[in-house]
Amino acid sequence: MTTAAATDNTWPVILYGTAWKENATAELVRQAIAAGCRAIDTANQPRHYNEPGVGEGLNTALGEQALGREDLFLQTKFTPLDGHGSTIPYDAQAPLADQVEQSLQGSLNNLATDYLDSYLLHGPHDPRGLNETDWTIWSQLEALHERGVVRHIGISNIGVGHLRDLLDKATIKPMAVQNRCFAKNGWDRAVRELCAEHGIVYQGFSLLTANTAVLEDSRLRMIADHHGVTPQQVIFAFARQIGMLPLTGTTNAQHMRDDLAALELVLNRTEMVEIEQLAG
Repeated sequence: MTTAAATDNTWPVILYGTAWKENATAELVRQAIAAGCRAIDTANQPRHYNEPGVGEGLNTALGEQALGREDLFLQTKFTPLDGHGSTIPYDAQAPLADQVEQSLQGSLNNLATDYLDSYLLHGPHDPRGLNETDWTIWSQLEALHERGVVRHIGISNIGVGHLRDLLDKATIKPMAVQNRCFAKNGWDRAVRELCAEHGIVYQGFSLLTANTAVLEDSRLRMIADHHGVTPQQVIFAFARQIGMLPLTGTTNAQHMRDDLAALELVLNRTEMVEIEQLAG
């Protein structure tokens, strides 16, 4: 098994997620970078993402902020056929390996780059485990990593069984896992712990939108009041302290700055335990 340095300093501290931003994507990416965010998450999935808009926003921001490509962390995804609507960014009749290659080249063009910092399989086909199609796609991701066009590879929207399959059978194990993170599941504790055991970066998304009841919980609000911050900032601070790479998808420029500032907040052990036990 080949092991990559998934916990090295090339990983950012927070990702700006661009799903469902539609025509506002370019401006929001520009605002996120202006606020101080240096890592962008997207996908070549026109149904839910405007990846060309991400590229437009990056181009504007690089000029405004006097930044280079090397200052940014760009992550996108290959989405299998069943994750697309009427617009598919590759030849649906082509062999799977060619679909991955075509989608990758589309992403490189959209983002105006010749490499990706991270490339994810957007999700497995079967909730019970990985099937032959998933393995074919994963093998192609491994090949892209070996070519050097993709620095890290990973997978999104999985359970413990999928991750164990990859750890047991993949030639190159996943370097990142990205999941929707629910407080009622212990903030995805089982997957997080398996990631930590194997040096895999766990990325949590929908930290706020999947846990609206938690944000109203009096215990969380007391912690926020104690530190003079918002409950949302407490959640982001908590996520970082338990070893998570959080995604923020806010469309509010002030909240972008707040989410970044939250990463400097330090919660004590009692507070961490209390938040981890919130069920949502």
